[in-house]
Amino acid sequence: MKITGFLLCLGLLATDVMIQPLVAAEDKKGSEALATTLTQLDSIRYAAVSEPSGIVKSRRFADTYWVHNDSGDRARLFAIDGDGNIIFPPFLKREFHGEVAEEGKQPWPGHEVFVAANIDWEDIATDGEMLYVAETGNNGNARRDLGIYAIPEPNPRAVEATRPIAFYPVRYPGQQQFPARQWHFDGESLFVFRDKLYLISKHRKPGKISEFETGARLYRLDTRYTDRFNELTMIDEFDGLAIATAAELSPDSSRLAVLSYTDLWLFDAPRRGDKWFSGNKYRLPLSRMQMKTNEAVTWADGETLLIVNEEGDRFTVRADDIPVYDQ
Repeated sequence: MKITGFLLCLGLLATDVMIQPLVAAEDKKGSEALATTLTQLDSIRYAAVSEPSGIVKSRRFADTYWVHNDSGDRARLFAIDGDGNIIFPPFLKREFHGEVAEEGKQPWPGHEVFVAANIDWEDIATDGEMLYVAETGNNGNARRDLGIYAIPEPNPRAVEATRPIAFYPVRYPGQQQFPARQWHFDGESLFVFRDKLYLISKHRKPGKISEFETGARLYRLDTRYTDRFNELTMIDEFDGLAIATAAELSPDSSRLAVLSYTDLWLFDAPRRGDKWFSGNKYRLPLSRMQMKTNEAVTWADGETLLIVNEEGDRFTVRADDIPVYDQ
């Protein structure tokens, strides 16, 4: 996340937030949980992947994950393997290099997404056919151009660029002012369930980008207009979840993982409908001091979650090691 002068006031770009007591209070117990439960992997060591803000595992291509940077970057995606190494087409290796610099070659710039812009990309999800990129970062709660890109997933080893087939403009029910009176209209967590797209909100104190409030709302995208706003439908809310930054549904759709600066949450699938916050809950406190800025989560397999922070550090945790939430 970045601070960018006047644009910051308009809520157009993300900001490197100053951590308030809401986060600091969780750090002590999070340190112990991190040391005993999470496994740290090799970091993503590629300069162009400078601020990872979303990750999703491909269902079409083996050992492939898609990541993207946060606000201010070009509209592009990076493919990495399970070791965090960059993937790009072999026929371009005469011109580009990966992690190791090579004389006479340029670093691989990523898979360009033409006819798109990264104002504040916050998360990425897939249904197995499409990649969905959430252009929904709204720190100042003043944006009126939020939406979700739908991109046919390219083969990262055979294609050098792509473009969206659609952009779905979205708006929140209840927001009439920009910025709003309540700053509850920033969505950084995107996932797919039963062919529907869902967003989870991240709440701030009004007028204070660096200060957060507890609580999150779950929204569903019921229409997919490209020429007008799609008003989101609020499905559920949960006061215990704060500062949600990423989400991902398990491969069998039985559990929803939601990442925040302070915790990793799991929610069991609802018995009926899609009120994901209303069922059984599990919570692993995380140390901000050690985890830094948690921004991306995906399922490496049906039992293991992969977390990536904005510094490119990677961590795994088994879902069964996340304790039941003690309310």
